[in-house]
Amino acid sequence: MAKNNQPVIKRCKALGISPAVMGYSKDTIRQPKNQRRKQSEYARQLNEKQKVKFIYGVLEKQFHGYYEKAAKQSGITGENLLQLLERRLDSVVYRLGFAKTRREARQLVNHGHFTVNGKRVNIPSYLVSVGDVIAVCEKSRSSAKFVSLVETLGGLTMPKWLDKEKDGFEGKVIQLPQRDDIDFEVEEHLIVEFYSK
Repeated sequence: MAKNNQPVIKRCKALGISPAVMGYSKDTIRQPKNQRRKQSEYARQLNEKQKVKFIYGVLEKQFHGYYEKAAKQSGITGENLLQLLERRLDSVVYRLGFAKTRREARQLVNHGHFTVNGKRVNIPSYLVSVGDVIAVCEKSRSSAKFVSLVETLGGLTMPKWLDKEKDGFEGKVIQLPQRDDIDFEVEEHLIVEFYSK
């Protein structure tokens, strides 16, 4: 399995996104340099694609597969693409507050700490559906990691398409994510233009 080991803060700076989007609180003090040349249309499209790939931790082949699937669905292709990426199990685990970053969520899912509708799932790219219940495994609930996460992230604001149980170890998908649920700036039409050439 391929792995992306790029330094997060450095990559965030190169793509022009805040480290907070990735779950990191470190802010850079340096001011961004003014670009001397205007970016071409292709450069803008490529940069937008790279940004979304980096945020969700998806590599090129898998990302292109998501694009193909989004293009076949009815509706706006760019919004369908973002919806598919948001529905990934590692992304849902991050959104529910079971992990501080998407990378950490991916690792926790790989290690088999979560169940979907009572069945253990260790595939980060597993797509959740409406009505799915995502829960921390019984064995993992007593670990110090999850106990501290539930205590510290109790005041986390949930996206409107997810519902978290009061005990803190379980969440449910109540509807599919919409475009306004994406909490970072992205121009998805540029990604569609990039792939439709």
